[in-house]
Amino acid sequence: MQQEIIAGFLEAIPLPCVLVDQTERFIGANTAGRALLGQQIPGRHFATILRQPGVIGAIETCLADRKSRNTRHLSNDGAQDTTYEATLRYIEGIGAVEGGAVLITFSDVTDREQANQMRRDFVANVSHELRTPLTALMGFIETLRGAARDDPAARDRFLAIMEAEASRMNRLVGDLLSLNRVESKERIRPTEELDLVAHLCSTLKTMQPLAEAGGVTLLFTPPHDPVLITGDPDQLLQVFINLVENAIKYGGDRVEVTLEVLERDPSLRASAARVQVIDNGPGIDAIHLPRLTERFYRADNHRSREKGGTGLGLAIVKHIVNRHRGRFRVESELGQGACFSVTLPLAQ
Repeated sequence: MQQEIIAGFLEAIPLPCVLVDQTERFIGANTAGRALLGQQIPGRHFATILRQPGVIGAIETCLADRKSRNTRHLSNDGAQDTTYEATLRYIEGIGAVEGGAVLITFSDVTDREQANQMRRDFVANVSHELRTPLTALMGFIETLRGAARDDPAARDRFLAIMEAEASRMNRLVGDLLSLNRVESKERIRPTEELDLVAHLCSTLKTMQPLAEAGGVTLLFTPPHDPVLITGDPDQLLQVFINLVENAIKYGGDRVEVTLEVLERDPSLRASAARVQVIDNGPGIDAIHLPRLTERFYRADNHRSREKGGTGLGLAIVKHIVNRHRGRFRVESELGQGACFSVTLPLAQ
């Protein structure tokens, strides 16, 4: 009868859980606990299943002093490493000769751990990105106070470099603020109706001087009829300027922008407009494609820094497109150029 009560009690707990009594063997586990640790765990010594020193030590100590404890249990769900917070509580009067047992519940904290790691990586990346130009500025300031003070040619050259480094920091801070604004609004759907054709024409007119300066041919054949979507004009301008500017800087001598209306897009399950920015540059290795929208990820670090990139542009694009309930996709092969696609639902 006691075993039936224990089994019912464990099944009522909404987390994976197991019981270990004073014989140091499992005397019970709920369905979720068996799914996590194995179907055949009842009756086995806990150290043969929970082979992590921190967990083993916590259970042994809890069995001895009967005090509550928390520890970490690491696992893998077949797709990724997972982290569980294991909570240990001693229960009197059950188990072998009713000597008591330890109840261990496992709470999945993988998402929290990943978020903390992303925060740590973000802080480290920002610190690195800011430290590089700051170090250069401090070095040149020291030089200008010394030997280069009375050398006009050196002074002008150093000041030009300092201006470039300060501009780089300014772009980085601007992109960080922009990313913060975009993320804060990501769950708020835009409500303004706009003509995507006119929007793209305006964007390309803005980018034409940069294309001419880089010797890049910029092509766009606008549809005759308006293409109406619901969107944030400023954010969409940011998306298309970012994509076209990247194509001009890194994508060869020809950039074509296309706009197509889809009666039904499978991914959105609705009628949509698809904008593609296509270049004839060197292309992107397939290994980089899944990570291009990560903050500070660069397929070519040296070239990106040389061109003034901050590593945040495509992350901003992804969040803006998500806010518009659209889809962003990058397709490329080495030597075959790249195609950046933005698909947005049409106005209803």
